[in-house]
Amino acid sequence: MFLFIIGKETMKREEDFMKEALLFDQGMLSESELFNPFALTDVLTEFSGEQQQPVIHFWQLPKTLILGMKDSRVPHLNDALKTVHQQDYRLVLRNSGGLGVINDTGILNISLILPKETIAGSIDDGYQAMVDWFQHTPFGSLGLTVGEVADSYCPGKFDLSIKGKKIAGIAQRRIKDGVAIMMYLSVDGDQNLRGEIVRSFYQSGLQDQFGIDYPSVDPSSMTTLAETAPFDVSLASVKKELLHAMPHQDQSAFLPKFFQMEEYQRRIENMRQRNTTIQEVLHDL
Repeated sequence: MFLFIIGKETMKREEDFMKEALLFDQGMLSESELFNPFALTDVLTEFSGEQQQPVIHFWQLPKTLILGMKDSRVPHLNDALKTVHQQDYRLVLRNSGGLGVINDTGILNISLILPKETIAGSIDDGYQAMVDWFQHTPFGSLGLTVGEVADSYCPGKFDLSIKGKKIAGIAQRRIKDGVAIMMYLSVDGDQNLRGEIVRSFYQSGLQDQFGIDYPSVDPSSMTTLAETAPFDVSLASVKKELLHAMPHQDQSAFLPKFFQMEEYQRRIENMRQRNTTIQEVLHDL
């Protein structure tokens, strides 16, 4: 049983952590549902804090470049958006910080959503909870390294790498009494192409300022689990191993109840408004 180990101490005593996580697995969403997982993550985070309930959230998007708020401030945003669109990728501006990441059929998004009180202190403890969960699967035996890969896309202190190449990045979002620790994981597929797409966004958006204040993305700095593991890896097997390491109940059938909530609809509308500029640019192409 996985107990959220933080350093040498557990975040809670074992007898206090017998509450199973609730699993919400959305699978692959459609092009019309690009805003859905971001709104749902916020609703689930509030729910986790209110109910003192751990939550696991899996989701995927079709070929999409998910932009962070800083990405929307590149000086030549229209050129950057057009460049990505011409390569048949959708674009969405998420409701949190960080920088751009690619989604497609080989990328799994994993959120571990916890009540704040289950995390023993600093923001880093939340990141460490995700790292520890992943380490408690067979993938932990692959020699994972934690630390920023500066020339990857969306570099961060808690990047996960194997033999110097990044396979995952972790972000965090706190809402009221809940904390969402979110990881994008490159399971399989053409990681070099993903890097090229993100690099082209920054090259077009920054032009002669490329590499200043934004990562100068080197596609060779990243890889996938499937490329590095000495055993077969698929999205299904990754989910299976993660869930084996975490006591859980599959509640995916109850997702429509969250979609009917007024708070969910409010957050969807916020995402629409945030993405107005992007949609206007793409509409004119």
